[in-house]
Amino acid sequence: MKDTKTGLVGLGVIAALAAMAATTLAAALAQAVGVVFEIPDGGETIPLGGFAVVTGFFSLVGVVIAAAFLRWSARPVQRFVGTTVALTAISLVPPFVVGASTATSFALLVLHLVPATVMISVLARGLRARTERGVLRAHPRA
Repeated sequence: MKDTKTGLVGLGVIAALAAMAATTLAAALAQAVGVVFEIPDGGETIPLGGFAVVTGFFSLVGVVIAAAFLRWSARPVQRFVGTTVALTAISLVPPFVVGASTATSFALLVLHLVPATVMISVLARGLRARTERGVLRAHPRA
């Protein structure tokens, strides 16, 4: 089982790096077409590196969630997808309530969906592959 979790974590780290790159590239493309990632309350602009850091952090949170469901759930794929889709939906609210321009809000919406798509799909496939091989979990009740 240790190899299974290690494999899932390794897969998750690679997916997190891909998500970070994709999100940063998407943010750079948005800036190239004129989107300004300015926070209205403080007037600060979100730097491209900030997108990578935040994406990396929350992607690793997703890896921890996946590993926990693999360990403690009888249905890790379903639990992981349900939980992460709900968390992604919640993350789509702030871009529309901070008072940013329509273009910025829409770009931020896309920048939430890009890494979510990468991480959820890769980790769900990884969980599915591990559960199909008959991975034993400590508490197969949930």
